[in-house]
Amino acid sequence: MPSLREHDDISALKVLLVISLILYLGTASFLGFVITGLQKTVGEQTRQIADLDHQISQMHDQISSLEGEIQNTTPSTTPSFSEVYDKVKDSVVVVQGKIVQETFFGEEYVGVQGSGFVCNYSGEIIVVTNDHVAGKALNITVSFLDGDTYPAKVIGRDPYSDLAILLTDTSLPEVEPVLITGSSNLRVGQPIVAMGNPFGLAGSMTTGVISQLGRTITESATGGYSIADVIQISAPINPGNSGGPLLNVLGEVIGITTAIVENSQGVGFAIPSDTILRELPHLIKGESYLHPWLGIRGIDVSFDIAKAMNLNVTYGWLTVEVLPSSPASKAGLRAGTDIVYVDGAGIKIGGDVIIEIDGTKIRNGDDLSMYLERNTEPGQDIQITVIRSGQKVNVTVSLGARPTTD
Repeated sequence: MPSLREHDDISALKVLLVISLILYLGTASFLGFVITGLQKTVGEQTRQIADLDHQISQMHDQISSLEGEIQNTTPSTTPSFSEVYDKVKDSVVVVQGKIVQETFFGEEYVGVQGSGFVCNYSGEIIVVTNDHVAGKALNITVSFLDGDTYPAKVIGRDPYSDLAILLTDTSLPEVEPVLITGSSNLRVGQPIVAMGNPFGLAGSMTTGVISQLGRTITESATGGYSIADVIQISAPINPGNSGGPLLNVLGEVIGITTAIVENSQGVGFAIPSDTILRELPHLIKGESYLHPWLGIRGIDVSFDIAKAMNLNVTYGWLTVEVLPSSPASKAGLRAGTDIVYVDGAGIKIGGDVIIEIDGTKIRNGDDLSMYLERNTEPGQDIQITVIRSGQKVNVTVSLGARPTTD
């Protein structure tokens, strides 16, 4: 028979077993409850994810359907070249006239011919063309593609930008004037359309791309001054194209063709539309448009010139001559002093090398002319940064206006 102590130990053991069993069952029940809850939560989340996947799939199908409808109903927002031609052809004109030339036998009348286009400026219908086509011409006429011809006269001109504005004495036919848009956002490689009348062949169209921007050219009518900020194009143009519109693929005017390089293939030039828009308010009133003027002559800095002058830059515009009483002369800009020979040509070095204007880098003469034309006007003060005797020097210049030319 067990002792009282042994009996108490057995009773305590039983109590511990019962408590352990209760704790085990409680823990099992709790874990079962948690697992069941987790399974329900995971199941709910799985169901929600499946619902979202289904909704996303439906939205994707709807988007695909809408894209298909858009493609079917809106084939393209960019017109074809044929559509551009049809849109503009009736507004492009043949400009004809006569100029007086001095010959051994006296004065002689010589015919001139070019192109132009009709536009609407503040409600007035005008014809825009080149100054070298009509600026000094007499007995001017404009002829449309259908053969109708009207007398016209020059009401404003600017030889420095090769622009002339014509007005007719009678109402022009009901043609849709072309839209002139800005040219500041043009890009090299952009497709273009040139329209005009090469060799008198009315209504001709050529296509190409913008080859470069910001070119500088000179024409005999400018008196040796440059025409700045010119567009270089690859579209074939020929005598008679001058004054015709340069168009983007929407049929909007982005320039006016002005010149070709003799004996070249695929190189032409056009005055940008920003120049036309800037000058129209003056020219249509018969006013002269005043171009900013420094009064210097120079050349682009090459590697050999930089080496000869011991420059620490290989770009810029070397001042070769400063004209007397010019804005540059009054501001103290310095011309070249010594002659050196580079590639067999004598070059006057030692003058100021212009590398910046108002903080804008000037790489060459094109940059210089373009900056002045786009951003300045006569009477404006500009800060020119030059390399002088190996040091950077800032010079403030008050711009003048180019002397007028006939």
